Amino acid sequence: MNIELLKKLCLINGTSGDEGRVREFIISEIKDHCDYSVDPLGNIIAVKKGKSPAKNKVMVSAHMDEVGMIVTSVKSDGTLTVSSVGGVDARVAVGRPVRVGDSGIAGVVGSKAVHNLSADEKKTAPKFSGLYVDIGAEDKASAEKLVSLGDRVHFVSDFAEYGDGFIKGKAIDDRFGCAVMINLIQSELPYDCTFTFVVQEEVGLRGSRTAAYTVDPQFALVLESTTAADIPLASGEKRCCELGKGAVVSYMDRSTIYDNELYRLSKETAEKLGIGWQTKTMVAGGNDSGAIHISRGGVRTLAISAPCRYLHSPCCVVKLSDLIECEKLASAMLEKMCTM
Repeated sequence: MNIELLKKLCLINGTSGDEGRVREFIISEIKDHCDYSVDPLGNIIAVKKGKSPAKNKVMVSAHMDEVGMIVTSVKSDGTLTVSSVGGVDARVAVGRPVRVGDSGIAGVVGSKAVHNLSADEKKTAPKFSGLYVDIGAEDKASAEKLVSLGDRVHFVSDFAEYGDGFIKGKAIDDRFGCAVMINLIQSELPYDCTFTFVVQEEVGLRGSRTAAYTVDPQFALVLESTTAADIPLASGEKRCCELGKGAVVSYMDRSTIYDNELYRLSKETAEKLGIGWQTKTMVAGGNDSGAIHISRGGVRTLAISAPCRYLHSPCCVVKLSDLIECEKLASAMLEKMCTM
């Protein structure tokens, strides 16, 4: 796993619908190793020649976008109202430093002071309707010189390795998948393959829907991050999956029932190669597989995910050993899907 590449990807801001900077960086990494195009929605579709033609057309996919917020109004006191972009829990946003718009105006997410909350408000989780972004403007006119409605609001978070092989940072979902695909494109593959870096996953699997229609694959491999709940107060199946136990391969989530043969084959392959493998103990979440597997006449689909604590927050946490296992399994399954 190329940690430096992952760090560069995670530190780029790119909420859904505003993935341009991420796209430009990825193109700079792959342009000398494949043929690529950018579709009208902003997806990168890259065709990588391998040593031999593949028996099956396989599409490997990861999304470029990250969760965040968007400016919806400027108030008279110069603060900004915002709406979430993707599945952000308002509780993880309060008090966080942010950057607003293309120029990266510094700000902080604020909410009503605790001593002003009613008894009922103290019992309920905050909502985005009660949050605002403070950019230090004196009034509305001052703020409007710096920001506009529709400007994206990105979390500010360092990327760091810490503890016993852990990594924390924003946007690991799904810059991890992008990093794996870049590594594959830069390597020598045994078979021809198509890679799609897609947009707007966090707001409804939109980019993958159009990319899969264009590529028209027989098989798809989705590379993702998925929620791990191996934390205090979670036990049994509620832990879902755990850091340190390897790649996560689901049999079903809220948007996909995965191909049974591919699911079983992934476990057999992992066991044969000594790759850490686990499945999710809950039917929860979803990813671009939900749009890809029902594209055109149907696509046999498998998702390989890195277990991640605090998903969709400014500080996602993963373990390096799991990222390595995911990359190994992805490479092995890609070869099998090309030839089965």
